[in-house]
Amino acid sequence: MQDSALMQLMWLASPALPIGGFSYSEVLEAAVESGRVGNEAQAQVWLVEQLHMSLARSELAVLAQGIAAWRTQDLARVARLNAWVLQSRESSELRAQTEQMGRSLLEWLRNHTTASAGDIAALAAMDPSYPLAFALAAGSTGAPVRDCLLAYAFGWAENMAQAAIKAVPLGQSAGQRILSALTAEIPAAVAHAQSLDDDTRQAFSPMLAILSSQHEVQYSRLFRS
Repeated sequence: MQDSALMQLMWLASPALPIGGFSYSEVLEAAVESGRVGNEAQAQVWLVEQLHMSLARSELAVLAQGIAAWRTQDLARVARLNAWVLQSRESSELRAQTEQMGRSLLEWLRNHTTASAGDIAALAAMDPSYPLAFALAAGSTGAPVRDCLLAYAFGWAENMAQAAIKAVPLGQSAGQRILSALTAEIPAAVAHAQSLDDDTRQAFSPMLAILSSQHEVQYSRLFRS
């Protein structure tokens, strides 16, 4: 991979990217509120399981397929994948998250230099979800698909480790240990995601959906999901 592509992926994975990822806990806050997560060990187990059972089977899988579609200019395929992401969000807050982050990444792309104007216009026309916006941003760097997925997963892991620090709450050292554990699991999650096709890709995480619905009416909260 060229140095420029590597740095672009590091940029996309950074929590400083202005797309609002820091404002979501992806139901971790509801797990804390319900007593399912109350310490570092429980937070680590929760997030590792979420990585393998949810992210790898859904967003990472659709991201890999989305990159291939953008690179071959199969815009009909991109649109179908984008619709699948939106339709598979099981609560209003989870759908709002992917829509908000997708729009924010679209705005970032408009001020960037990698994606073509035509691709950006095509993305804007389909109410972009975050995975398909990321697929365009990362795919346009020319980096290998596996590296694009690694960057996406690491960005997710870093945001979630910070969410655990705030929600449980935990210290910074605990957050780093959680991030270390997630980082060790990411390559296997990425490999699994790349092995999935349309028939095996799935977004079935009933406990996350139930807790997300509860989080929508939670009395006191720090995060938007």
